[in-house]
Amino acid sequence: MAKAPAKTATKRKPNAAFMKPVQPDEALAEVVGSKPLPRTELTKKLWIYIKKNNLQDPKQRTMINADDKLKAVFNGKKKVSMFEMTKLVSQHLD
Repeated sequence: MAKAPAKTATKRKPNAAFMKPVQPDEALAEVVGSKPLPRTELTKKLWIYIKKNNLQDPKQRTMINADDKLKAVFNGKKKVSMFEMTKLVSQHLD
């Protein structure tokens, strides 16, 4: 039985919209810094902050418990889901 030829791996090109730097507003800058950065980096920094400050709910892993800095980003909410967090964070970008 003949083996199928091996596929050559093609590197996926990142979406330009995700790589375009975005400017966090004052509330979000408290968490991720004030420099413009791509959305991918912004998300990484947000998760680093969440994990460093132990803000992920231990029972419901999809929920984020807001500290004072994140409450400003989450429109005063004490707890949001990961999916809602993305929507709320995008409101703080220029």
